[in-house]
This record gives sequence, structure tokens and C-alpha cells, in this order.
Amino acid sequence: MDGILVFQQIKKLIEQGALASSPAIAPTQVQPSSLDLRLATRGYRVRSGFLPENVRVADRLEEMTLYTFDLTDGAVLEKGHCYIVPLLERIEKPLPYLIRANPKSSTGRLDLFTRLLADRCGRFETVPPGYTGPLFLEIVPRSFPVRIRTGLSLCQIRFSQGHSALTDDELRHEHARSPLLFDDHGKPLPASKLKVDRGLCMGVAIRRDRDLTGPIGYVARRYSGIVDLQNEGGHDADQFFEAIQEPRDGRFIVVPEEFYIFASKERIRVPRHLAAEMVAYDVGIGELRTNYAGFFDNGFGGEHGTRAVLEVRPHDVPFLLEDGQVFFKLEFFRTLEEPEVVYGDRRLSSHYQGQGLKLSKHFRG
Repeated sequence: MDGILVFQQIKKLIEQGALASSPAIAPTQVQPSSLDLRLATRGYRVRSGFLPENVRVADRLEEMTLYTFDLTDGAVLEKGHCYIVPLLERIEKPLPYLIRANPKSSTGRLDLFTRLLADRCGRFETVPPGYTGPLFLEIVPRSFPVRIRTGLSLCQIRFSQGHSALTDDELRHEHARSPLLFDDHGKPLPASKLKVDRGLCMGVAIRRDRDLTGPIGYVARRYSGIVDLQNEGGHDADQFFEAIQEPRDGRFIVVPEEFYIFASKERIRVPRHLAAEMVAYDVGIGELRTNYAGFFDNGFGGEHGTRAVLEVRPHDVPFLLEDGQVFFKLEFFRTLEEPEVVYGDRRLSSHYQGQGLKLSKHFRG
């Protein structure tokens, strides 16, 4: 069978010792179709990022490290600097699965750029089948200095077998059977308005509507204090972001190298038997990045759909956004089973179920 491993299958891998950690992997790290990874005890400030295609990460760190620092009591990572932090979890036994990584939702909403590294692996965010060994995380704060410490989770991984992505025809069938996208009024998007191109194409909201009643977006302030990632709900959003009010003409120009938070125009629902991932729609729309954190677990959106939040950073030239403009897409994937728990379950810490336009969990309100 082709598909992505889910909650109970990931737990079984841990019980079998295929994934190891000291301290042990906590039950709260296991999500419906992903596993949270945690920072270890030591960090490395490096001259630059690197891809360890033919070497161990530890060997490359000997050449590239400017200084090391301890994370057990916390440490501040400065904006614009590059850091490598070993992770507590490691792959102890060879697995037949491709492992893919992605920043967690809160990580992306802080403009915290992260990429997973593995020994002698020539791709970021990917670990090939059969790999055993340690895992590392490259971290670059882009907008704010951040305080991190041992045990924090900034990224998550998925395990996949075979070709698990749904085709466009399968996506249309899924939507006809049980809607995946909903409009401003909470009604299923009619098939005639569905845009499908190796995933469901979705737009950006620049106008207020039924539940987008305040700002239509946020832009990061250039000079701010430190975001302490241990301190959930403890930061004043106004000190870090400026609210963007609805433009009169439903259009807004984003500026190169600024960081923005917007919401999707449509609401998304991920059924129990599927998982999803946000990907860039097409580089042809312009030189900008539309997301950092892309995994959507089974059950996201509940029964009537939830907005996706977009993390946007333009490059090179200003870019005009129009209300409803196609801006990104969601790819959907089969899972090998239905998970025993889904996103939003009270047994999980699901912070963004039913969200509108929402900053990360570290900010009040």
C-alpha cells in the first residue's frame, strides 16, 4: 500500500525502538500523521548553512562553527544569523519509509526559517529510506530574535511509503463525495469553481468577510524584542507586528524582504483518511515565498473548514495581491490507516483549529 503513517503506526515505530531519544519521546509529540522533534542540549553558531551531501554533519560543524552554546537553560538566537542544533530524536533502525520534515505552524508564523539535516544526505528536509543516525536542525530567525531551549519542538516529520499523493481526478472525486473547500459563507465550493492543478489551488483574503472582521493581515516590525518560545500567550502582538487594514480597492502591495501574515480566502477541510501539505502554487506568480510551515494533519478544519494562514516573504520586487487571487495550493495524501486521533482532538495540543487570521500561539489575543 502507498500512504503516510498515522498516529498509531508512529507510536508503534517508537515502541519497536526504530526511533530513539533520551529523554524518551513523549506521547504529546505524536500527531495524527506527523511526529514533533525536539531540540537537544547544545547549539552551534555557524558561518553559513550547508548541505552535508558527502559528510557527517558533525564533521562539517568542526569546520563551520564560530562558537557553541548551551540550551538547557535557554539561549537567544539573533536575527539573521545561522545556527545548527542537534535534535534529541535519532533514527535507530533502518526504515522503509521516506521521511520528510516541515516547520511547525508556530515556527512559520514567527518567520523562523528551519531545515532538517541528516548525515550524508544531499537534500534538506528529506531523509531517505534505510537511514540510521542523528538528525539536526538549521535555524535562521528572519524577523525577530528568539529564545529557545532544550526540549522545544520547532519542526515535525512524516513517514511515507510509495506514491501517496492524490491525482487531480481523485481530488475532484473526494470533493464531490465530501467537500474539501468552503467559501466565505461556509458553503461547499461548487465543482465549477474548484481550481485543481496537482493539488487544490486557493486564494488570499484581502477583503473582510463573514469572520475576517478586523485586520486582513499583519507585517512584522523591523525592530522588536525577543520572542521567548517557552512563553505561550505571553507577548504583546503590537510590539512585534503591525496590523494591515482592509484596502479600499481589495488590493495590497507587499514589499520585498518584509514578512507578512495573511489568511486564505477559502476554508479547508482535511478528512480523517487524508493528510495535506501546503506548497507554492507556481514560481511564475512572482519571486515570493507563500509558506514556511506546510503540514495539515488529518481532521484539520473540522466539519465546515478552517482558513489556512499564509506566511509571505516577497523577494526582489514589490508584488500586488488581489482579493481571492490564487496564491498557493494544498496537495492531499492518502494515509495508510485512519488515525486513532485527529487534529482538534482534546488529547492533542491543536492550537489552530477553527482559526481565522491568527498569529502564533506566543501572542496574546
